Amino acid sequence: MHRPLILIATLMAAFAAPQAQARKLGTLEFKPCSLSAPLSGEALPAQCTTLAVPENPAAPAGRKIKLKIAWIPADNADAAEPDPVMMLAGGPGQSALESYPQAAGAFAETRKKRHIVLVDQRGTGSSNPLTCKAPQDESAFASADSARRYTQACLDALAKRADPRFYTTTEAIQDLEAVRKAIGAEQLNLVGISYGTRVAQQYAVRYPQSTRTLVLDSVAPNTLVLGNEFARNLEDALDLQFARCARIPECVQRLGDPRARLKALLARLATDPPRVDYRDAVTGERKQDRLTPELVTGLVRMYAYLPIASALLPLQLNEAANGRYDALMALSQMLNTQLSDSIAMGMQLSVICAEDGGELKPNPADEGSLLGNDFANILSAQCAIWPKGARPANFRAPLKTAVPALLLSGEFDPVTPPRYGDEVAKSLPNGRHMVLRGQGHNVIGVGCMPRLMARFIDAADAKPLDAKCLDRLPYTPPFTGFYGWEP
Repeated sequence: MHRPLILIATLMAAFAAPQAQARKLGTLEFKPCSLSAPLSGEALPAQCTTLAVPENPAAPAGRKIKLKIAWIPADNADAAEPDPVMMLAGGPGQSALESYPQAAGAFAETRKKRHIVLVDQRGTGSSNPLTCKAPQDESAFASADSARRYTQACLDALAKRADPRFYTTTEAIQDLEAVRKAIGAEQLNLVGISYGTRVAQQYAVRYPQSTRTLVLDSVAPNTLVLGNEFARNLEDALDLQFARCARIPECVQRLGDPRARLKALLARLATDPPRVDYRDAVTGERKQDRLTPELVTGLVRMYAYLPIASALLPLQLNEAANGRYDALMALSQMLNTQLSDSIAMGMQLSVICAEDGGELKPNPADEGSLLGNDFANILSAQCAIWPKGARPANFRAPLKTAVPALLLSGEFDPVTPPRYGDEVAKSLPNGRHMVLRGQGHNVIGVGCMPRLMARFIDAADAKPLDAKCLDRLPYTPPFTGFYGWEP
């Protein structure tokens, strides 16, 4: 067939094709959409809609927020169980719809029987996001004064479309309950990740009859003040992760002591930050920037979340010790770009300032650590001017419920260590805590964990799960060269 005829036939077929039929879940009408994460080419088919809720729950006639909702139907949608699974994203400030594509593999077994429902928490993703223009460099948080200036500019930019007082966990769980009712589900199976575990716990307290099961991955106890223990937890995790190098003779011989390398590098950068020529890892362009202690600290902290990433650190620290900074600079700048695209900073401040800000305090024991007290000091400065919502009187109370719960921790988690999971599990008679060896933050997708999670949700009982398959999880050895780790 000639090319013009092919084109005409294609156009005629397109015009003749019926519009994609909308699908309903409860009272909500969904239309086809795709989900993708920033900087990712992967897109997953889904069904999307919105649900309007009042920004201020006490003023239902006032300004509305359109919550963005995605539905990933069960493999056998017609025979799906009536209680869907709802994934709650971390941060605070991450979008559930943007986070899911990276976590989709963890839900593959669960999806065989159940729908997955995602809600962009108010202030994130496409639910009236409280996003603030990313600072040009880390100097925006170099002091309390500069942090306050940045925060005020953020407030000014949001003033016409949002009242930050109403973007806390308390309003978020009311939204989830509204979504549950709208989709016609009697109960939800909640899978909370990191900050999402706080949301899940608060929901279970407020709406116990609506909560069928809880999966808490990288557990943040209700008693935890976000920010007060970041420095200590990072130091403990780095000690465990860097100790892997000390146990491998080739690593010690080639790369030395990673902890000592890091300390020496930060001291050198504090007095004389070099101007580094490097290739941008995203665009491929050649650039020049100064490598500062703040950039290295941020990279080390975020890489500690994933042992497979932190396995690169001893090699990169050794490169820097020999005056080769380009890879370290490229990695740190790529990380900054990814973080600025994935976190709604204004929403994060609304949560932390209302729920934790009044209890943030410097710890003298943290002086001299990698993070020191900078995090708490900067957050306190920001919260001094950020509008604060209300926090329920029982917000800090440990979760006490008979709802079946599966708690998961990574052995090397630098932000929510296993002791947090132990603490929460104490008051859960139908709970079970699993610690995944050699793992970091966010572990539901590791090894056989997706299968275990699906079995738990099916049975609503974690106690009889056979978790011996987790014993086969390997430790990630440190890279001793650019071709990988030693066999």
